[in-house]
Amino acid sequence: MSEPTDTPTDAVLTEQHGRVLLITLNRPDAMNAINGALSTGLWDAVQRLNEDPGLTAGVLTGTGAGFSSGMDLKAFSRGEDIGPMFTFIQNGSTKPLIAAIEGFALAGGLELALTCDLLVAAKGAKLGIPEVKVGLFAAGGGLLRLPSRVGYSKAMEMALTGDPISAEEANSFGLIARLSEPGSAVADALALAERIAKNAPLAVAASSTIIKATVGLTEAEMWALQQEHQGTVFMSNDAREGPKAFAEKREPNWTGS
Repeated sequence: MSEPTDTPTDAVLTEQHGRVLLITLNRPDAMNAINGALSTGLWDAVQRLNEDPGLTAGVLTGTGAGFSSGMDLKAFSRGEDIGPMFTFIQNGSTKPLIAAIEGFALAGGLELALTCDLLVAAKGAKLGIPEVKVGLFAAGGGLLRLPSRVGYSKAMEMALTGDPISAEEANSFGLIARLSEPGSAVADALALAERIAKNAPLAVAASSTIIKATVGLTEAEMWALQQEHQGTVFMSNDAREGPKAFAEKREPNWTGS
């Protein structure tokens, strides 16, 4: 039986609220895992936000039980193109974008959230980068951005153990801008976005850009550093073994090669 497919317009929904664009990852049966369609649909939606002069800010969220569980490993094994997602992660949005998280934001899901300017998360939500558990590392910006968001030690712990932290703990480290009651993250994020949208669009966009550019190294310097290691890890036997073991529902057999 062939794998079910979806289209970018099915996988990502958009809804305009005044000068705010609500962008919703819409693969609830797959925990909003990132496949080719979701990757393309997300980048299309972000381009709409960037290019529409009638929009000042956006909110990014997910349907179902959580925000996103990260890369769809089955789609990865099939070779689906998720390049647009990395285009978004590396470039972000030129206008403020707020992540509204219910349930969980894990692996690439947390990296999508970290690409946003602000995070709103419901109490009890889990946030983490568990890639080491499947033979990879958080190459979608998690290793680059977490230290400036939660501090060196907590970022290192999250990266090396692969264990998630709660929204409450993330809030204590300053990762979360608003801690919401369960079920209220989108409403709270929209309210925050609407407050932002009341201000001058060019001034808002410039403020966001300047703040991000002054955190530590430039993004270009950080991406260059990561590139030195990415080829070795992503072309390894363990990188093939992790997704294969996941698809076969068994423990991986690591070889360290």
